[in-house]
Amino acid sequence: MEGYSGGEQRERYTSLQSMVEYELANGLVDVQKRGGHPESGCRTVLRLHRALRWLQLFLEGLRTAGEDARTSTICTDSYNASLAAYHPWVIRKAATVAFCTLPSRNAFLEVMNVGTAEEAVAMLGEALPHISDVYDITQELFAQHDLLNLP
Repeated sequence: MEGYSGGEQRERYTSLQSMVEYELANGLVDVQKRGGHPESGCRTVLRLHRALRWLQLFLEGLRTAGEDARTSTICTDSYNASLAAYHPWVIRKAATVAFCTLPSRNAFLEVMNVGTAEEAVAMLGEALPHISDVYDITQELFAQHDLLNLP
């Protein structure tokens, strides 16, 4: 994305909306099958959008879970509800194994360097609405242009 925002067409990449309009109008997005534009801005943002959904679910799970909740379970549930659908079996299994290495919920919250676990939970309560706003805006824009299932 840095290459696009600093390239010859940088004025076309000043907002998500302008990027989508420019890339679609100029045939820079492979909407039916992978072709000559595998690294379009739209495809890159779609990948980030999907990852943001996982992060949103994971952080909400951390915020609302009890102190004895397993971070690995929260992460796995968030992954299964978001990114897993886009990964082959071997990647899904590797991700699940990797999640088992996560620390306990309280240790994870303390590593966030916000303060105590309770302060981290409060900070997540403030941050999550902003994450939701970004996700919802992107979701709506990509749905309007039928970009949510790019190949």
